[in-house]
Amino acid sequence: MQGRSLTEGSRRAVELARRQAATWGHPEVLPAHLLWALLEEESHAFELLELAGVTQLHIERRDIWNGDAPRKPAGASQPTEIATTESTEEESADDPIAALTRDVAAVFERANAGDSPREGDAPAENELLDEVHQHARQAARIEGRDVETSSLHLLAAIVATDQEISAFLFEFGVSAESFKPGPNQPELLAEPMPVSFEINLQAETSGERATILRILDASSNRAREGLRVVEDYVRFSLDDAHLSKLLKSARHQLRSALQNIDSESLIESRNTREDVGTEITTSAEMVRPDSLSVVKASLKRAQEATRTLEEYSKVLATPNSTTDQPGTSQQLEQLRYKLYTIEKAVLTTISSQKQFENRNVYLLLSSDQCEGDVEHVLKEAIAGGVRLVQIREKTMPDRELLEYARRVRSITRDAGVMLIVNDRPDLAVLCEADGVHVGQDELRVHDVRRILGPNRLIGVSTHSIEQAQNAVLDGASYIGVGPVFKSGTKAFDEFAGLDFVREVAAEIQLPWFPIGGIDLSNLDDVIEAGASRIAVSGAVCRSQNPRHAAEQLVAQLSND
Repeated sequence: MQGRSLTEGSRRAVELARRQAATWGHPEVLPAHLLWALLEEESHAFELLELAGVTQLHIERRDIWNGDAPRKPAGASQPTEIATTESTEEESADDPIAALTRDVAAVFERANAGDSPREGDAPAENELLDEVHQHARQAARIEGRDVETSSLHLLAAIVATDQEISAFLFEFGVSAESFKPGPNQPELLAEPMPVSFEINLQAETSGERATILRILDASSNRAREGLRVVEDYVRFSLDDAHLSKLLKSARHQLRSALQNIDSESLIESRNTREDVGTEITTSAEMVRPDSLSVVKASLKRAQEATRTLEEYSKVLATPNSTTDQPGTSQQLEQLRYKLYTIEKAVLTTISSQKQFENRNVYLLLSSDQCEGDVEHVLKEAIAGGVRLVQIREKTMPDRELLEYARRVRSITRDAGVMLIVNDRPDLAVLCEADGVHVGQDELRVHDVRRILGPNRLIGVSTHSIEQAQNAVLDGASYIGVGPVFKSGTKAFDEFAGLDFVREVAAEIQLPWFPIGGIDLSNLDDVIEAGASRIAVSGAVCRSQNPRHAAEQLVAQLSND
């Protein structure tokens, strides 16, 4: 059974039950957790329980927490509300609860497919809760059509399978009979009634039209203003041409989406002097602690205004079957999603610049490149000023590589040096590295992020300006730029060269590192092309004096 066989309300209830079991420290997810979760948001099950007078407090205080889980004490804190957004996992990326929710969803997907939970997952279901899921799915199938498992199916299954909860709910008048339609009661799980009428979107009154035009006018102004504020920051503070172009494009996209709405009508509908909102302010709006807070607020303002435009433009929409072009609301929806991506790229660039500050020499540590003991080379390079290290071992067996990575992690942690693992997000997590680096043929940033979680770094190798731009929008924390020259660590048929370095220098302010054959003999050329950071391997690893080699590279970059 695939995850899509659950209604959205049922899915959220299952996720919340697992999440709350973890919050309360319970080793198993019990039917009582699911019953408690069904009362968290409005649904058919919620309505039935509420009508009977059942509350979450009643559930918490009753001894229905069977299995091995301890009884939840009354008065425990309530859970954080599950956020539902249109964007992907990219929007709650900094929230550890969001990571747990994703783990919960993954476990339930495996449970639906009949797989057993893996070690380290969220609390597992006990056997009784598994019976609840089976009973609920069977109830949906009995209806004789492709019906999703609803909250009522789950509630009915709990009553049918858990005797303690059944007895508890019976005190409130809830029993198996509650789920059967009475003589004057429509079947609770029946097909929705067909709609026999259509809403005429063009029949609004002139007053309503004027109101909608006022809303559209105000929202279009807010969206344009918010985008301009962010664009100015990206242009003058970040000096990022790539993101500046994207923001300018977004403003033009907004104008294009609104071109079907008469601009004169928007102006004529404006009534700023009598707008009650102009007198409503908060103290927080009047003070911003720094320019970053201005950017964040303006990004949200633009997104919120775009959503308002998207929804209210639907009222003025006219059917057009003669063109395949998306309508106004569809264009605004696409713009809103674009703004989510831009927000992530802007904030990641700002955050990464701080994280990579004073980390200008990136050492790719490879045992086959080192003249001496690799750990000795590492310590000497750190003493010479290296503050960023990547473990790059292509042939070492996994077990040996993990043990080695843990030793390197211990050395780098003590020295305050950032550690990246090449290509292996699983080992990066296990050795507690700061991040992972992937190439164009390895895992995508999105997939790596699901393994690493929200806080670790992801580097991406790029060989063209298009790949570099895409890496920024994909959410990379930094990018590798190259190969610049012939390298001893990897063979290439073609070299991006210094021209690629110049392109990136002119376009992108996300931290980037030229890589490939760079040493003291050609470092000036790389710096002249616009680089302020470099990634090296042989220049340090093959040196008879790794400390001195690192010191020279750091000094030359610092001087420029």
